[in-house]
Amino acid sequence: MRETLAPALRAAALTAFAAGTLLFLLNPPSLSGAGGLMTTIVGGLALVLLTGWGAVALGGPRPMSEDDFERVVERTERLAEQPAPVRDESYFEALVAEAIDRLPEEFRELVRDTPVVVSQRGSEFRAYGHYFGGSVARSHYEHRIVVYQDTLERDFGHDPELLAAQVERTLRHEMAHHLGWNEPGVRGLGL
Repeated sequence: MRETLAPALRAAALTAFAAGTLLFLLNPPSLSGAGGLMTTIVGGLALVLLTGWGAVALGGPRPMSEDDFERVVERTERLAEQPAPVRDESYFEALVAEAIDRLPEEFRELVRDTPVVVSQRGSEFRAYGHYFGGSVARSHYEHRIVVYQDTLERDFGHDPELLAAQVERTLRHEMAHHLGWNEPGVRGLGL
């Protein structure tokens, strides 16, 4: 709880100091009226709290803590050291076939002319998939989509539903390359 309130309180204190200094310099307080002084204090406090809250809200989500980041790094290193789980190749190929079946009809037509290959060389390329060839508009090379079983199963094989979702995401990512999107464009699509 303290970690979530600390940035807001810090921003509020900084804002209070800046607003109080500015108010003191522009309009020094008069001690003749207690009601006016109370109104100024309450109004200034409300302004400070709203400005502090706004500053924290505009700052966006807090980054991952150092401890969480270290846990992710350790888990990733442990997974990278382990061999990929041995599964029946037909199981993974069935996941790829199901992912193709879930594509919209227009994209399934493109896949009919583009081989989708399952490979075990993902750790070599540090990738989940690759697209080889030109784009639909520029067909200078033979088209081919490669889905890497070893890296996908290594990182997502602990959860069959997550693995199936990532296989489909990888296939869609490589299809976007086939359609001519570059890497920043594909990532902009959320793939």
